Amino acid sequence: MKSFKIIFTFVSLLLFGISNAQKVGIVDTEYILNKLPQYKESEARLNSQIDTWQSELQNLQSEYERKKSAFESEKVLLIGDQLKLREKEVMDLDKNIKTTTSLRFGVNGEITKLRTNLVVPFQDQIWGAVKTVFEKNGLGIVIDKSNTNVIIHQPRYDYTEKVLDVLLKGSKAADKKEKNSSKSKK
Repeated sequence: MKSFKIIFTFVSLLLFGISNAQKVGIVDTEYILNKLPQYKESEARLNSQIDTWQSELQNLQSEYERKKSAFESEKVLLIGDQLKLREKEVMDLDKNIKTTTSLRFGVNGEITKLRTNLVVPFQDQIWGAVKTVFEKNGLGIVIDKSNTNVIIHQPRYDYTEKVLDVLLKGSKAADKKEKNSSKSKK
């Protein structure tokens, strides 16, 4: 009788645990971002800006190298204020390069701010689509595969394409509204 109670309790707990199991979904936000044409366009603009800044920095660097080399070769001929003035000019240019590099490419630089401004609206869109899929499919947990080390999973738990479908349907609906409003203005 005692063993029956133990077995009954164990089976009851097991059934209760199975009935309350959370349904898990996996989403790859990096994959989704790369499938969004608007994100690719924004990223191309960002990369273009980065290239422009890198070019400016290279120009400053070559000017610095040129002035430093000229200063080193003429250093013997310069005296007094001329020496101090040329040395200050080279040091100011070096300081300008370091400041520009820090302001543009540093941890809190312009590039970080631009990248954040680029990604945040798309992350908000993805979050809304994930929430829609989450509620529609009765999921208990959603894991982002691009931010978490998911070693292996069954494809049936991957909701990436469903989230992408929600996002693309939303953008197509917005495109249709935009086309209709432009037609009505004509």
